[in-house]
Amino acid sequence: MMLADHAQVADGKLFISGGGWSSCGPGPTPCAVAVLFHVPWQHTNEKVSFLLRLVDEDGHAVVQPGPQGPQPVQVNGQFEAGRPPGITPGSEIGVPMTFGSVLNLPPGHRYTWILELDGQTDDDWHLSFATRAAQAAPGPEPAE
Repeated sequence: MMLADHAQVADGKLFISGGGWSSCGPGPTPCAVAVLFHVPWQHTNEKVSFLLRLVDEDGHAVVQPGPQGPQPVQVNGQFEAGRPPGITPGSEIGVPMTFGSVLNLPPGHRYTWILELDGQTDDDWHLSFATRAAQAAPGPEPAE
C-alpha cells in the first residue's frame, strides 16, 4: 500500500503521481491509496472481500461530509483474481487497485488507513500519516 496525490490503474499496472508521502494538509488534500494485492496461485478464482477504512489516532472512524450527510471514510468491495492464459502454474497474480478522495482533516493529528481482507487484518496492512500543524496567521507589521 502507498499514499499518493493521485493513482490509477491502466493495463493492469499502477500509475502513481506524488507517491510515498506521510504528512499532508492542513486543509483539503487529495489522497489516493494505491494497493497491489498479491494473490497466491492456490487462491486464484476465489472471491476476496476487502474493506479499506480511515481511523484517527484513537482508532475511531474518520467521518467526512458526503452527498447523503456525514459518512465514514471507507471503501469496501470484492475482487477475484483469475489465471491468465499461458501463465506458469504456481505464479502469484497481482491485482492493482486505487482508492481516492479529497480529505479535509484537522491539523496536527495522526490517521491510519486499515485494510481488511475477508475480515482479517495485519500490521503490514496499515498505512499511517499525519496532518501538519496549522500555520500561524501573520501578525501586524512592527511600527518603526
